[in-house]
Amino acid sequence: MADVDVVVVGAGVLGRSIAYALARAEPALRIVVSGRDGPGASRAAGAMLGVLGEVTAAGLRTRHGGLRLGMAVEAAARWPAWRAGVRERAGAAAPADGYGAGTYVLLNAASGPLDESALDAMRAAGARHGLPVEDSAVADVPAYRPLDNDRALRAVFLPQEHFLDARRWLGTLDAALRALPNVRRAGAGRLRVHGDAYELTTGEGRFTAGRVVVAAGAWSSALLDGVDPELPVLPVVPAEGTAVTLRPDIPAPPVVLRTPNRAYACGLHAVPQADGSWYLGASAAPALRPGDAPTAGALRFLLEAGLGQLHHGLAGARVEGVHHGNRPVGLDGHPLLGNAGRPGLWVATGTHRDGLHASPLIAEELAAEILGGSPSPWLAPWRPDRKPIADWTAAAAEEAVAHHTALAAESRMRPPLTGDWPGLLTDAYRQLMEQTYARMPDGYVLPPELAPLGYEHGPALAKLVQGHLDRLAARPSRTGHGPAGQVATPPRAP
Repeated sequence: MADVDVVVVGAGVLGRSIAYALARAEPALRIVVSGRDGPGASRAAGAMLGVLGEVTAAGLRTRHGGLRLGMAVEAAARWPAWRAGVRERAGAAAPADGYGAGTYVLLNAASGPLDESALDAMRAAGARHGLPVEDSAVADVPAYRPLDNDRALRAVFLPQEHFLDARRWLGTLDAALRALPNVRRAGAGRLRVHGDAYELTTGEGRFTAGRVVVAAGAWSSALLDGVDPELPVLPVVPAEGTAVTLRPDIPAPPVVLRTPNRAYACGLHAVPQADGSWYLGASAAPALRPGDAPTAGALRFLLEAGLGQLHHGLAGARVEGVHHGNRPVGLDGHPLLGNAGRPGLWVATGTHRDGLHASPLIAEELAAEILGGSPSPWLAPWRPDRKPIADWTAAAAEEAVAHHTALAAESRMRPPLTGDWPGLLTDAYRQLMEQTYARMPDGYVLPPELAPLGYEHGPALAKLVQGHLDRLAARPSRTGHGPAGQVATPPRAP
């Protein structure tokens, strides 16, 4: 048995980044990073380091949506120095990572009002945070050749939105961690309470530590249940996503091409990779448990959308890889960041699509909190042992209806032109959502992006939510400014 100072459980970008931030801040710390490569979100990512490109009208209207946007702006400001520091530590072992800037957002014919409202929201968010949103002639969008019936009606250019190759970036983080003498890697293991500390048992040995960070993505809830089944940490569910790497004869775009966030997903997008290939993503499907492989339907939808809406020349491309990952989503749609309400136990998960982009901010703020003892104001709104955030009211069901209607438009559903069939379709979605939301426990509003869980697995989801509410009710009230207490509002991003 080896005694160490901190155990970080999680092999994704957040686990690696938090370990790096801790080791850089305190070289005397003995740190173990535990985990294994699998169908997590990080290795399947594009990755767009998006700020305005991720904005939706609904998110911009809510308080916590505004806080998420502020975090994205702050994370973007930290990326240049963060990337330079990690690459410097990695030295010659750091691979080219395809880091670049520029994103075209396309409002195309395979869309509905949801896309238009997102584009307006991007402009409003850009004005709020002093970030440029430039109109672009569709003819000026590079490497763009859609089918005529999918062509863009309008386009905007976001010059300050960055991107990189996620797999290369994970390799860079690994090289930086190998260069730190106080960091040790271990495989996946079992975490449990050990007296006043925690014990991690892996194939490489057993490790005890007084401080643990659980950054295990969509597997975080299962791991925490093994530590303490009565721990009142908001559950995390996966959103499965599928993407492909293509190598056509045509050059990859020098920038990101994407549509607005639509139908529960991050929009259709093409991201140039460090080796010149195209990354085409991504599907999205919320589930109760992580999936280990893509579905045929997800691949079909993704390829049809990419070839029709972005470049039909991709039809002759070779498929070099299929990526499948499970994005972690908090049951209220928001991340879990901070102390778990138990001494020495921190959580970093539930980031959905924001984990890679927000990783510098999350890693630096959580490391400072762990080492300094003062909760980070950036992380304060996302305490893991919270009641579900309820920015949404009855509007959540109507937003879910809008997402379903948009998905029908993108899927080429063509209702008959007799009677009010388009309206009847929307009414059917509305009836489905009203029934779904009515089945949820009091005190919980299902976020629109998780609506399919509500009607596909309603009883199981309601049981999961009620279990969390019961654990919260059984816990003594917490007040003050300790690790699990509410603290100040996050600072305003520049």
